Amino acid sequence: MRAWEVVAPGPIDGRPLRLTERPQPQPAAGEVLVSVRVCGVCRTDLHVAEGDLPVHRPHVVPGHEVVGTVAEVGEGASRFAVGERVGVAWLASTCGRCRFCRRGAENLCPNARFTGWDRDGGYAESTVVDERYAYRLPESLPDDQAAPLLCAGIIGYRALKLADVPPGGRLGLYGFGGSAHVTAQIAIAQGAEVYVATRAAEARALATELGAVWVGDSAEPPPVPLDAAILFAPVGDLVQPALAALDRGGTLAVAGIHLTDIPALDYQAHLFQERRLRSVTANTRRDGEELLQLAPRLGVHATTQPYPLARADEALADLAHDRITGAGVLHVS
Repeated sequence: MRAWEVVAPGPIDGRPLRLTERPQPQPAAGEVLVSVRVCGVCRTDLHVAEGDLPVHRPHVVPGHEVVGTVAEVGEGASRFAVGERVGVAWLASTCGRCRFCRRGAENLCPNARFTGWDRDGGYAESTVVDERYAYRLPESLPDDQAAPLLCAGIIGYRALKLADVPPGGRLGLYGFGGSAHVTAQIAIAQGAEVYVATRAAEARALATELGAVWVGDSAEPPPVPLDAAILFAPVGDLVQPALAALDRGGTLAVAGIHLTDIPALDYQAHLFQERRLRSVTANTRRDGEELLQLAPRLGVHATTQPYPLARADEALADLAHDRITGAGVLHVS
């Protein structure tokens, strides 16, 4: 089968990925083999390729927004039938025994493993997944729409919950890519006013089209104090202005798995009056199940840019250089 692998992590313009031929993987006990139809292009894939995240699996196949059909089931696997459409997301496995798993916080499991980082992912014609961590996809979600929801959507949804936006509140979004443009639609549908700060002109246009009440540059302060904010751009320099934009009691949730260094904070300007800064770590399967049911009901529509599998490296380069509006999606089969 065709598959992209990270040969030597480094700047994406240095072509750290290579398209190879590999044997088709075989499902172990409790796993299913998935014939990949589409795979979303996520910023975390870029972090894996460029080495922002340490190597967990040499020559890993990236990709963790996978939509495909079950081609084969391993011993004891019974949750899905051959031919059934499934989604494969970032969270690949957890121990199920630690105190975090036992209290419903499996996203914090110290033994968690992740698709496209610890396990080979969806930049390939086939992949395998533990059936307990695969998603059954609503029939109303086309492949191109389902793929971005499986990480960009899920992490944005979790970040929105952790940002604790009050009913009818003002929500700031810093960065407006694949995750933020889905999150904005959910927040607006739930009654929030959305304020978007992003540097890309195409992203600003999309934010306006989707109903943001204010759109500005990343360095531009919003016109009113915010009740909550989510930082999607992996830029630590934006933490200060995002916190400064919060009203009393506001929360800034940092949604990325990687962030450049945060400059020193001023307690009075950035944190006093019960402002909160919190990170968002992966997701639980419950987050995914909730979002996959909620998004179609709210009419969420992902803006996607298609690429053939053979151009996966170009897709990541376009993502790195802000040449994708919305979410990139690889068409595999």
